[in-house]
Amino acid sequence: MKILSIGNSFSQDAHKWLYDVCKSAGIEIYNANLYYGGCSLYGHWNFYINDSEAYDYEIKGEPVRKIGLREALQVEKWDVITYQQASHDSGIYEKYQPFLCDLHRVVKEVCPDAKFYIHKTWAYEIDAAHDSFVLYNHDQQYMYKCLCDAYDKAAQSIGVEIIPSGDVIQHLRDNTKEFDYKNGGLSLNRDGFHLSLGYGRYAAALTWYCKIFSGNANDVSFVPELCDDENIINVVKAAVNKVVFK
Repeated sequence: MKILSIGNSFSQDAHKWLYDVCKSAGIEIYNANLYYGGCSLYGHWNFYINDSEAYDYEIKGEPVRKIGLREALQVEKWDVITYQQASHDSGIYEKYQPFLCDLHRVVKEVCPDAKFYIHKTWAYEIDAAHDSFVLYNHDQQYMYKCLCDAYDKAAQSIGVEIIPSGDVIQHLRDNTKEFDYKNGGLSLNRDGFHLSLGYGRYAAALTWYCKIFSGNANDVSFVPELCDDENIINVVKAAVNKVVFK
């Protein structure tokens, strides 16, 4: 199974443990991420039309070389391709179009046999210092509502399914004491917006595995070294299963 993400640092977060998660569940993948920090759908479209070698081509979470989108689409026969919006624009649907539809049209022409997904990203932490948090009134719940509405419309516009990473992260924040950051729980972010290197990235990788392969998170034996609490690991797995298979 060959997976390509047309993304940014948030897809980088999701890919970090994806290979190891899938391998431990008996599935061999080749996962590549096209990384350009903070890249929006508008940015991806402009890189495509200008044939710009702007991306770091990352395999298993590690950079290999610079590459352009046109080349990346043809370097492998991709089984799965994902899109996502830049976090700052994630709750503003007008920022998705027409770039998402244009991008999907040209990507599908090159890779007609691939299955496509939209990777739903997450809201910022409650105390995030990101400049764009002001667009959402510095309110995590409001940002989450906005991005839910926008991602739902975006997925419908091109007829694809959603990988619900953002829903898993918010479920953990809202429904578990372990990640109730406001009341002393762990944050799932390392800087207010990127996922934490341990449980945050692990939750995203499990979400991708469960959604793409219809797998059960409990079948995954791999655990990153940074995730050293068995109870919290089980809490994360339970949340992923509940959200993906609701």
